Amino acid sequence: MRAPALALTGVACTFVSKDDPGQRYTAVQGIDLTVGAGEFVSVVGPTGCGKSTLLNVAAGLLQPSTGSVEVFGQPLAGINRRAGYMFQTESLMPWRTALANVMAGLEFRGVADARAQAEDWLRRVGLGGFGDRYPHQLSGGMRKRTSLAQTLALDPDIILMDEPFSALDIQTRQLMENEVLELWAGAERRAAPSSARTSSGGASEASGGHKGRKAVLFITHDLDEAIAMSDRVVIMSAGPAARLIGEFTIDIPRPRDVAEVKMTPRFMDLHAAIWAQLREEVLKGYAQQLKVA
Repeated sequence: MRAPALALTGVACTFVSKDDPGQRYTAVQGIDLTVGAGEFVSVVGPTGCGKSTLLNVAAGLLQPSTGSVEVFGQPLAGINRRAGYMFQTESLMPWRTALANVMAGLEFRGVADARAQAEDWLRRVGLGGFGDRYPHQLSGGMRKRTSLAQTLALDPDIILMDEPFSALDIQTRQLMENEVLELWAGAERRAAPSSARTSSGGASEASGGHKGRKAVLFITHDLDEAIAMSDRVVIMSAGPAARLIGEFTIDIPRPRDVAEVKMTPRFMDLHAAIWAQLREEVLKGYAQQLKVA
């Protein structure tokens, strides 16, 4: 049986105040979460419930206080080098062009044809003619496309996405969501059955790599987005000590158009079922914010 791409077991994260060690805040507790190879999993929950904390744990940027993390069956120690991370905030280097930004990770890894690969990825995300533009010369959607190319160019086995489209207008957001789904599905179509990943391109199938679709862990506040894009939607409770309280399999056929799928009866049924469980936690989270304010 193939090990999941990502497995969090009994994960808890407690933060200690540097000014007062007696003050502790447990963001998440008792988290058991798996993402299968090639699976698209979204995590939804109230603001401040620790969704991004889980993503940082999966990326190896944050060590859990208790619990363990495994990547393709191997314990995670340090940075998760099998994963690519697409941040919520702007992550492009303003002094580099779009092409140079996409090339950066490839150059850091010593890839010989970094320029050619970066140009290919810019074409795939519809920016073939914009490689010489600097981030300030690109629209918000174009910057997100560049960040997407920057992440996918490194050919990670796992893609971690932290509300990557939350700042975009609704039309651009839907275009980007569809683009991600097309690239994710297209990776499977591009993978030749007999091809083997080389040492320069990542791990081989024998060591747990997944040829084709990547495993995706997607963080979002947008329930519509989660249902439209995912294979599974996982619900987190309000914090502190947030936990997983529900899981839904999204059995809507693929391929999907994120705008059109929202009008289908099955989408509406799933939305109603998930929201029925999520609503109370959102209200709890909102009440906690009001107390702090």
